Amino acid sequence: MTVLPGCYCPLDGTRVPSGSLDWCCPACRGPLDLDYSPTPAPLKSLAGRVNSLWRYAECLPIPVAECSLGEGRTPVVGLTDTVSAKLDFLMPTLSFKDRGAVMLAALATRLGPERVVADSSGNAGTAVAAYCARARLPCSVYVPEGTSAKKMEQIGAHGARLEVVAGDREATARAAREAADEAGVFYASHVYNPYFLHGTKTYVHELWEDLGGRLPDVLVLPVGNGTLLLGAALAVAELHTAGLIDRRPALHAVQAANVAPLAAAWRAGADDLTGEAVAGEPTFAEGIAIARPPRARQILRAVRESGGAFHTVTEDQIRHAQLDLASRGLFVESTGVACWAATREGGPLGAVLNGRAAVVPLCGAGLKTGLADPEAV
Repeated sequence: MTVLPGCYCPLDGTRVPSGSLDWCCPACRGPLDLDYSPTPAPLKSLAGRVNSLWRYAECLPIPVAECSLGEGRTPVVGLTDTVSAKLDFLMPTLSFKDRGAVMLAALATRLGPERVVADSSGNAGTAVAAYCARARLPCSVYVPEGTSAKKMEQIGAHGARLEVVAGDREATARAAREAADEAGVFYASHVYNPYFLHGTKTYVHELWEDLGGRLPDVLVLPVGNGTLLLGAALAVAELHTAGLIDRRPALHAVQAANVAPLAAAWRAGADDLTGEAVAGEPTFAEGIAIARPPRARQILRAVRESGGAFHTVTEDQIRHAQLDLASRGLFVESTGVACWAATREGGPLGAVLNGRAAVVPLCGAGLKTGLADPEAV
């Protein structure tokens, strides 16, 4: 069996040994990173490998998973002459969260906990529930009241115990963390557990392979807890360090204007969030409505070091972007259209791109939430 890498706290350096069920830094209670620096395989060596994200085994802290559902290798389609979309809603549970959830389930099977706990606004919980079902692991998923009924139905269908928490996303996370502190519990956190990020990074490895060993000038990424953006930053660093790309793309982060703590910190020139969390206004982009992301400092640094920026989109822009994609044959949930809302004509990124090649992720299927404005059709 592969030896698991250890974890460490990026803030104070506290180390957590491999095989531990500790889900956070025991000193500061912050999220952990992996002590792991893989070397990607060259492009020509990938031919003939398994057609899933596991084809990048050299870059994964767990190189094989018995609980795989064939996740990854989603297609890229053009939206304009310079902007393409990666269809990550074409995953087993219909969202990009499968990339990280399969890594968490693979890790849990090796650690052998009594049960698995997760918290989510829907998609991450659904993915964890599905992969725990595949791995025959007992699972409880905490979701906030008001979560899409379709997402809750999907979580329950996979056999997970559904815990609906009165309150917002942060209240839900607190409830799950309390459960995670019990003995014998594995916290399948897509925020705190770094294995999740090493799953989402395969989004960029796939782009690199499909584009013939290069990356676009700009990666546009939605940010709530930042798991896709931080995974992308990991992959870009791996490919660049290995000499497999000669330049790093700019990472442009998108938040809903109604809940945009990171964009506000960016505009203020801050390195981290300050003050108390502010819930913000309701938004159709429920999956990125995170008032105080635990990895805020890392997200801000990753965007800054890439030469990118933060952008916000309004509820009207989200509505129109969802309908626009549907008119092109792509029915995407309202959170998943945020990047296209920012990038399409009239969005805040339109002028910034100025003809540069960009890729946006379409992260979740429209059937999960329905239309943001059903009366518009």
